[in-house]
Amino acid sequence: MPPSSLVHIIDDDDAMRDSLAFLLRTARIEVRTYESATAFLNSMPDGADGCVVTDVRMPGLSGVDLLRQLKARGSTMPVIVITGHGDIQLAVEAMKIGAADFLEKPFDDEALLASVRSAIDRLQKDAQRDGERAELNNRLASLSGREREVLVGLVAGKANKVIAFDLGISPRTVEIYRAHVMTKMNAGSLSELVRMALLAGILEAGEP
Repeated sequence: MPPSSLVHIIDDDDAMRDSLAFLLRTARIEVRTYESATAFLNSMPDGADGCVVTDVRMPGLSGVDLLRQLKARGSTMPVIVITGHGDIQLAVEAMKIGAADFLEKPFDDEALLASVRSAIDRLQKDAQRDGERAELNNRLASLSGREREVLVGLVAGKANKVIAFDLGISPRTVEIYRAHVMTKMNAGSLSELVRMALLAGILEAGEP
């Protein structure tokens, strides 16, 4: 099971903590439990993975306090907040800080499982995008200065003649550089090259 499938359950109520852990383990999801937000933070390694399911009201650090601490540490772990009756205001505050979801007690088991699976799915997609972005950066690094200039022109939608004029070279030379760019970037089409540029942030920044 990938590390990002790990769920950290934080609740000061022993029965609730055990119930949540049993539910998730029955669904073949790896679980770790903590009796307080402080216990979780103290055991949390740098770059900790997975998602968090936490009660919003706990002695010491609350679920909202936990969200603030995680945000301060730069954590990207999704946090699902469990709230009691009358805690909607706290739930909204948690969402504003960055909670992925909140569930009101009593909640349906399937609702919790759906929320956790959605959070895990987002984590895994983010990890995949990070891997693709790292590979793209390696390909970008292999381009020469002129090839990078041609790439920027291509993803900006400029015709070969316009790129040639901008760079002071012939259209034929642009065609040669374009072929090199497509090969080095492993792009099968211009649309694929544009998708790569979006992922790498080239279109937003205007340059690689």
